Amino acid sequence: MLIPDPAFLRRLVEEYEALRAAEARTVSEPSPRARDLAYTLCVSTGTRDVRLALGTAHRLLGAVPEPARLAD
Repeated sequence: MLIPDPAFLRRLVEEYEALRAAEARTVSEPSPRARDLAYTLCVSTGTRDVRLALGTAHRLLGAVPEPARLAD
């Protein structure tokens, strides 16, 4: 399996999780953007289910050190 760029994968996960958390309070179905992000997560991690994709993404990201954040 190809390993996605950690920065790309981290952005996908963060955006998907934030969007689904926001939507969970107001809608029962995922928005088109959430479905697009879920699809991209699945393709990026070689899975077919977004729950598996998130688990795989978190495992992959756990093996990579967090990028250093610049001080403001």
